[in-house]
Amino acid sequence: MLFKQNNGKLQSIKETSFELEKKIQKITEDNLRQIFNLEFVKSEFQVTSEFRIDTLAFDKESSSFVIIEYKNGQDRGLMTQGLAYLSTMLDRHSDFITEYNEQLNKNLKKNDVDKSQSKVIFIASSYDKNIIQASNLDLPIELWKVQLYENNMIQYLPISPNSKTSTKLPKFSGGAFEKITRELQTYDEEYHYKIRASEKTKQLYEEIKKRILLLDNNIELIIRKKYIAFKTNYNFVYINLKRSMIHVDLSMKQKEVADPKKLIRNMEGIGHHSAGSARITVAEKSDIPYMMGLIEQSYSKSMK
Repeated sequence: MLFKQNNGKLQSIKETSFELEKKIQKITEDNLRQIFNLEFVKSEFQVTSEFRIDTLAFDKESSSFVIIEYKNGQDRGLMTQGLAYLSTMLDRHSDFITEYNEQLNKNLKKNDVDKSQSKVIFIASSYDKNIIQASNLDLPIELWKVQLYENNMIQYLPISPNSKTSTKLPKFSGGAFEKITRELQTYDEEYHYKIRASEKTKQLYEEIKKRILLLDNNIELIIRKKYIAFKTNYNFVYINLKRSMIHVDLSMKQKEVADPKKLIRNMEGIGHHSAGSARITVAEKSDIPYMMGLIEQSYSKSMK
């Protein structure tokens, strides 16, 4: 339950309901960056004569497109629908890039987009329990619940299955499921260990991760192709593993960070894989205590 405090007493905040999907869509699109840290591209994007998506968005951090669909009520066909969206996005990816450039007056090129990180987000007030359980499939399809309360309070909550039990795959013709799983990828720490790290930097990373997670039980680990990030309200630090060192990028400008040793490198305007603007390099375990003092500043800023 959600409460508000009034002179030391808790009063419950009553949940109401959205009358129309369009209301959910309008609120989400108007606040897309604040809710999901996504860039709004287009509402009601007509990809083909038979295929229209509610909201097209772009994730700058992963350089990929995101489809957002809104549902008012329960729909048992969501996972199959999500697969259809992903398949269409892969087949017509150039159309998405063209739409982005026309809507935002930019010059995004094919090589600027990581198609393998494309995903679909469903937003609804409720979900069928079988759909929730089916979301444990290793697919880039996210379920979010939106709740409206009195006094215009709104809450967005990610939905996860209660267990990792096996789930029967949706029926999807034409080999589309195999195509999606082949072209769209999820990444984990083992990927970064294998591709970029040495045994030394792997151990350094594990120590850094342990210390970061001790800052807050609610810190989320975000793993992308080019980086590993830690998130509260937004990603406050990015980790890039190298063979002999680790690059730690903070979501702060260099001038905002108290850095008495003057070790931070300004990354603003420099092309690099993560989104942080201030970088410190860690090569030895003895570098970690000072680095953590810098990370804590970025963490504190992200909580405000």
